[in-house]
Amino acid sequence: MHFLDIKELSSQQLNEIFHLTDQLKAGRRNDSLVGKTFILFFPESSLRTRTTFEKGIRELGGECILFPPESLDKREKLSDVAAYLANWADGIIVRHPDFTKISELSAHSPIPVLNAMSSYNHPCEIISDLYSIRALRDNYKNLVYTFVGPAGNICRSWADAASVLKLEFHHVCAAGYELFTTSSLANRLAEDSAHYRFHTELEDVLMRSDVVLTDALPEPLRNKKYIDQYQITLQRMRRTREHSILNPCPPFFRGEEVSEDAISSDYFAGYAFKKNLLYVQQAILLYCLAH
Repeated sequence: MHFLDIKELSSQQLNEIFHLTDQLKAGRRNDSLVGKTFILFFPESSLRTRTTFEKGIRELGGECILFPPESLDKREKLSDVAAYLANWADGIIVRHPDFTKISELSAHSPIPVLNAMSSYNHPCEIISDLYSIRALRDNYKNLVYTFVGPAGNICRSWADAASVLKLEFHHVCAAGYELFTTSSLANRLAEDSAHYRFHTELEDVLMRSDVVLTDALPEPLRNKKYIDQYQITLQRMRRTREHSILNPCPPFFRGEEVSEDAISSDYFAGYAFKKNLLYVQQAILLYCLAH
C-alpha cells in the first residue's frame, strides 16, 4: 500500500494507524523491519521529518539509504527508477516539492511509496498532529479547528483530514488565498467540501475555535498590514475557547504568523507535541507494508 494523501484514507484506516501508534508508543518490542531496507529521498534542510523517519526505521531494525530529492529529477523515467529500486529495497520515502513525481513513482512501484512532504500536501505531519491532539482530548473529533494563513500544503492536508474525519474546519486569510476557488469548489463533491469554510475576518472565528493552526508566511504576506490583521497573538488566543491549543507548523517565525507572547504562553502546544511524529511515521510505514 502506498501513502500519498490523507484523502485517500478512510476514517477506519486512520483509526487503525492511531491504534498501531498507541502500541508502538507503549514501548512494546517491535523488530518488524529487521532485514528490510528503505530508500529515502530527503533534502539536507529537512530536520524533523527526516530525523524521525531515519530514527524510527532504525529503532524497528531496518536500514536506510539516503539520496537528495534531486535524484528524481534526472532524465531517467521514474518507472525505471521504481523497477530498479524494488530489487534492493522494501519501501521508498520521498520528500519532494513536486507531488506529481511522488505519484508517478508510486504508480510504477511494486513496493510502498510514502509521501514525506510535497508542496501540495504534508500528510505525515498532519496525521501526527491529530494523533497528539487525540492524546490530549478524547473528544478531538468534536473540536473546532481553525487554520490561519494562506492555502498551502499544511492547510490542504488539514482540510483533507477534516473531510475524512468529519471535523469542523475553518480557514481564515485575506481574500484570494482560499484553498478552493468558487469554481473548483463547485466541482467537488459536497461531502468533500462540507467541512471547509473560508473566512476573511479572524476575530469571530477565534471565539469558537479549540485548535488554532498556522504555517510560515510566504514573502508577499510578510507585511505589516497582513500581520496586524492575522497574526496569532496572546491577546487573540485569549478570545478562543477554554483549554484551546495553538499548534503552529514548524518552522514558525515569531513576529510573523505568530507572536512571541503566544509562543511563550500555555496555549502553545509545545515542542514535545511533535514527539509523536516518530511513532506515527513508524505506524504508517508498518501499516503500508502490511496492506
